[in-house]
Amino acid sequence: MALRVGVTGGIGSGKSIVCRVFAAMGVPVYYADERAKWLIEHHPGIREEISALLGAEAYTAGGKYNTAFVSARVFPDRQLLDRLNAIVHPRVKEDTAQWMEKHAERPYVVKEAAIMKKAGEESGLDFVIAVVAPEALRIERVLSRDPQRTREQVRSIIDSQASEAELAAMADFVINNDETEPVIPQVLKIHRHLSSPGQST
Repeated sequence: MALRVGVTGGIGSGKSIVCRVFAAMGVPVYYADERAKWLIEHHPGIREEISALLGAEAYTAGGKYNTAFVSARVFPDRQLLDRLNAIVHPRVKEDTAQWMEKHAERPYVVKEAAIMKKAGEESGLDFVIAVVAPEALRIERVLSRDPQRTREQVRSIIDSQASEAELAAMADFVINNDETEPVIPQVLKIHRHLSSPGQST
């Protein structure tokens, strides 16, 4: 059975870059946020429940998930965000389990997600890697890649997510992505640890 490794970090931390490094080394990577978006747009039950929760505007006329509308609604309202997560997360969890079964013979697999619990029975993960970066740098990264978002919207998302200190406290490994230390050597060090014979929890 493959070790199950989670990679998490707040918006703009660079967790996707870290996962691309793992993928380049041949490690199977499950992108939970991207997969969740696919399920949100294609799973009939999810579409129905989200539309009931947030209204028809949650989807565009072409059937695409209206990320800007949904973000503006849920990130300032913790209760609404929790209700949205309660619709999406159980389906993603099922999808993840099926994906991991397909890669059971590998030394380890990686799951990337913005929201993650510490390693253990509840999360279904053996190890967690947290990717951290200063808030100001994260905001600039998001604004440069998502010009439709405002600085206030990005701050609202950051405020709704776990803090850097909380992520570091629950993680087994921490990758610093503040552009002062190269990411690849940090990933390689973790890769060697996870690939070593007899590695277990």
